[in-house]
Amino acid sequence: MSAQEERGALTPPTALYDQALRLLREYPGGVPPRRGHSLLRRTAKGENPLSWKEAKSAVREALTPLPADPATLHRRFERLGVQERHKHLIGSAVAGLPLRAGQVDGARALGRGLIRTGTTALTVTAGIALLGRLGEPEDVPYLSVVGLFRDLTGPAVNALDLLDRRSAAVLWLAVRAGRDDLQPLVRALWTGNGQAVRPELISLPASCRSVGSAVARRIAEASQLPDLLHHHPSDTGLLSRAGTLLVRMGRSRDEPTDLLSYRDALRVYDSVVTRADMLPPTLDNAAMLLSLALDLSSGTGVLLDWPPGRREALLDSLGRLLAEPRWAVAGTAGSEADQRSRADWIRRTGRQPFKRPATPDEFRVEVVAGDPADREPVEARVLIDGRPVVPAVFGRGLAHNPDYLLDEGRLRAGVEPREVQLAEADCTEGCCGALYVTIRRDADQVVWENWRQTMPGSREPAARLPAHRFDALAYDTEIARAENDCSWSWRARTIARLIKAGLIEQPELLSRWDVDRGWISSGFDDPDTAVVTFWYVPGRASGSPEGAESPLQFRWVVPDDGTSPETQAAAALRRLAEEDPKSYAQVCGGSRERAEELGFPWPDGL
Repeated sequence: MSAQEERGALTPPTALYDQALRLLREYPGGVPPRRGHSLLRRTAKGENPLSWKEAKSAVREALTPLPADPATLHRRFERLGVQERHKHLIGSAVAGLPLRAGQVDGARALGRGLIRTGTTALTVTAGIALLGRLGEPEDVPYLSVVGLFRDLTGPAVNALDLLDRRSAAVLWLAVRAGRDDLQPLVRALWTGNGQAVRPELISLPASCRSVGSAVARRIAEASQLPDLLHHHPSDTGLLSRAGTLLVRMGRSRDEPTDLLSYRDALRVYDSVVTRADMLPPTLDNAAMLLSLALDLSSGTGVLLDWPPGRREALLDSLGRLLAEPRWAVAGTAGSEADQRSRADWIRRTGRQPFKRPATPDEFRVEVVAGDPADREPVEARVLIDGRPVVPAVFGRGLAHNPDYLLDEGRLRAGVEPREVQLAEADCTEGCCGALYVTIRRDADQVVWENWRQTMPGSREPAARLPAHRFDALAYDTEIARAENDCSWSWRARTIARLIKAGLIEQPELLSRWDVDRGWISSGFDDPDTAVVTFWYVPGRASGSPEGAESPLQFRWVVPDDGTSPETQAAAALRRLAEEDPKSYAQVCGGSRERAEELGFPWPDGL
């Protein structure tokens, strides 16, 4: 070994805390870089990596009994074969440690030592977990610094959430909020520049494409939004932004749990709604207040821990305000296409959250179309005893749309039990799961039972949910009402629903051309068009399909020509009956090889 190698071998590794501090000082103004710092990956030793079960046991053994110093824990991890990829097991192991009163101070001291002197992600993660359980305010700055390493951000934020929500939110935003338009606010929050926080918050873009539910919650926590509203009661820009953040937190397509996790949600709702009459009646403000009302009526906002009658009072207040002539005019404003679409949504939806349901709240289906400016989805929200089922028990995706649940009669109850998927994670069931229930008719009752949540990769059983029984006559009446209610729908969506209904009633219109019905709805990129998709397999109509495992998908766009939806849907169905749709639709799925084999052009960019 050379002299240089000897010196390197004798030099102890630098503590991660010291590394993070040095990196932080290298950035202008001591503001961390977007996405934080990367952690040098260490090569795992050993030829036989532990299984998940073995690693879980080894982590518990390394922590039991708690060592007196960080070096001992490091040696235990190495001896037992615990590697950095097992660090996610440490939090639950520390949480389950039995600590007697006389051991608490020692455990806290160990956590502080691990945070400040630990040289590996494993040991520092153990320190973070100990301080998350036993930490005190003096530990907050250290957790904030080591949390700048991306590998440690999650555990550090979880620990800080228990000690100091504001610091947790600032750290989360510093590492996770990477968009350029958020950086001035993040900089003001990180440096503690209180004078800059309010103006930077007000200047944030209103678009949810910049601010999703998690970002909205962390911004509200980091900026101490209730205090800002209290100290600036006449600032309508701040009031409008506060309402927008609440809307973002309750977005079904993100994580509805963000609104439920926001401890100050009730205070901010109170501030925004009780002062809403101060807001100028703009299209943006009208859309924001209507979105809040929809959430308080049938969305995640219902699930907050409201004092008796308070939610209903706020909803009534919004109803009275939005019924005033000056707000009604706001719903007619707008000359651009997106503004016209939004104004049309306000006119269609404006009174929906304020109507008292005709049927008891025991079972209700509320179809809600969200703000089109944010490309909010359409949901068929199922409410049982007045509470929306999907965000209450699933929380990883929105309720399915009415095309899926209502148009094809999936919620109808028959004697034969039917399992129905009520919701799917936004990233697909294979990634983060789905929610199912079995529906059946039992004499004069309808039963929802055998609730099932799929959770790929999870080793923990899903929570068991109780069965619900409903009066069959009332249930059938509510399903029929929901299936026939088109008041939420815009023209192109109505055209698509009528085309789909016609094809369900007359499947031969497509089957004669060797095609099967696919997805039919309004266009995502252009909501003012109806889109019909279908799958083609040669020989399907004759009963001798060729290459059924490799179907070709087609897409037909039906623009709105201004005539009635009924007229346009009838014309589309006539064309499907008279002309082979493959002659005027375009290939949109399948494979290039299959398209070329069957003589169809493969579109550019697909």
